[in-house]
Amino acid sequence: MSDFPAARRIATNGIELSVHIDGPETGTPLLLVHGWPELAYSWKPVWNDLITAGYRVIAPDLRGFGASDRPEGTENYGIDALVADLTGLLDALDIKKAVFCGHDWGGIIVWHAAMLAADRVAGVIGVNTPHLPRPATPPTEAFRELGGEDHYILRFQEPGYAESRFTGREDDFFAYIFAKPPPASVLDALFPDITHIVKNFEGFEGRPERRIVVPKADRDVYAEIYKRTGFEAGLNLYRNFDANWQRMGGIDHRLAMPCLMITAECDYMLPPKLARWMPALCSDLEMHTLEGCGHWTMWERPKELAELMTAWLGTRGAP
Repeated sequence: MSDFPAARRIATNGIELSVHIDGPETGTPLLLVHGWPELAYSWKPVWNDLITAGYRVIAPDLRGFGASDRPEGTENYGIDALVADLTGLLDALDIKKAVFCGHDWGGIIVWHAAMLAADRVAGVIGVNTPHLPRPATPPTEAFRELGGEDHYILRFQEPGYAESRFTGREDDFFAYIFAKPPPASVLDALFPDITHIVKNFEGFEGRPERRIVVPKADRDVYAEIYKRTGFEAGLNLYRNFDANWQRMGGIDHRLAMPCLMITAECDYMLPPKLARWMPALCSDLEMHTLEGCGHWTMWERPKELAELMTAWLGTRGAP
């Protein structure tokens, strides 16, 4: 058994995705969806535990990321396209239903898939990213209130701006972004500056390895891929925040399928308190919090994460 299998390209929804697949073909299909600025590779730390537990594990690079196709145009990264990529992938693999598991932006996608393609979703696992009700105003307004104009998501709205800061500094970027989190007790005092990722990175001059949660050899995998692909395509996910909000108007956000929510105590952008809405939205819900864990849960707490996932999958996650 390898730590992480080689990818194959699979046609779906008019593009091709680079997809890593392993585990018994008779096992419950488990679709793992990464976030930004990550890759399918981000599931490597939990991969063998999921395979050993008997699941058919499927992890694509999202469109715009890694070895998957990168269609041009911000409009090609809206939520309908992202969900259709995943359901088309299941079609290509002759899978009727799968458990959808997502982290960071992957969490946003899988919760939306549960609303927009419920017939394909046997269950949902949210890692850090909760299922939220639709807000009354566009998301960018909330980000502006939280962090001002330098909030990283607002800076990401401007084509070319963030890319120009990250490109050419890929090694530094991943040392910066994969930082060990501050304790939860001090997080509130760090706002709004902690949200100013692009601005803060401009002055970044490195940090000791002990303060980075992803080992250098693994960071090198990310850095080398981004040196080839650039950052633009992946940032288009953020440039659809308000368009996705508009799209979901009138959509019922209540979910009936089994749901597992795993929050991380020290995730400053996705704190556990954001999951407080979930009992009202998810009729079949189990929730856990990983104390002392920051945003990069697969790297920070792989064993605990895999144990929570497999325990829940064993009782609630079969199609």
